[in-house]
Amino acid sequence: MTIPLVVGVDGSEASLEAVDWAAEEAMRHDVPLRLLHAAAADGEAADVIDAAAGRARTTAPTVSLSSRVLHEDAAVGLAGEGRNALALVLGSRGLGGLPGMLLGSVGLAVAARADCPVVVVRGAAEHRHGRFGTVVVGVEEGEGSGTAVEFALREARVRSCRLVAVHAWGPSAGALTTPQAPSWYALESHRRPPARVLDDALRDPLERYRDATVGRRVIRGPARQALLEAAADADLLVVGARRRKGHWGLQLGLTSHAVLHHAPCPVAVVPQI
Repeated sequence: MTIPLVVGVDGSEASLEAVDWAAEEAMRHDVPLRLLHAAAADGEAADVIDAAAGRARTTAPTVSLSSRVLHEDAAVGLAGEGRNALALVLGSRGLGGLPGMLLGSVGLAVAARADCPVVVVRGAAEHRHGRFGTVVVGVEEGEGSGTAVEFALREARVRSCRLVAVHAWGPSAGALTTPQAPSWYALESHRRPPARVLDDALRDPLERYRDATVGRRVIRGPARQALLEAAADADLLVVGARRRKGHWGLQLGLTSHAVLHHAPCPVAVVPQI
């Protein structure tokens, strides 16, 4: 059985926009779509599921559609469903969101707990419906970006669009905080050149995606700023997340938090395998 793409719904307009996005995504990948709703009352659940199913059928009438109601905490239930999902898709904020919140608490909790990629659907219609022809992936120093690059290349292929790989670099935080501290140049001298970080991260995945069109951007400055600027002309922004050592869930750093709250397009958080 093909594993489904799962989308969380709660009746909010943001979750219906997530349904639209997920239905298009399921159609691209030729996988089933499952609607998931956490509710205390079955009557409410039926209305929410019916509205979401109507949107999905309008967007992708040929996609196999199913639904499930969970009588448990939404974040826990969604993260649990992620163990057998192509990805989890969520709206940028739910019905319970406080004024001024840019990402609902459920979305943030799921992004930090899920075993599969989590997509938070953000941005205006032009960003949500593939009008830019670009997928952006953030590449960091170390081994944390491999799975994210694979995910981003797969997305670029099914969308028939280009991939832009972005690596931001600069002085380490606190590198020059004391007179006794070694110079930034000495601290950075052991690191790979920024362009090589990108080349190394892309080399193996591109063996499997030889037909991919890939652009490379090396930017000196904060990663969150570089990724948000690149996302201005993107249909999807992909970032990786390392697993916590000795703890359940993922380590969402400042960059992940920034893009989840402020990106102008949908954001995929991909756990490192």
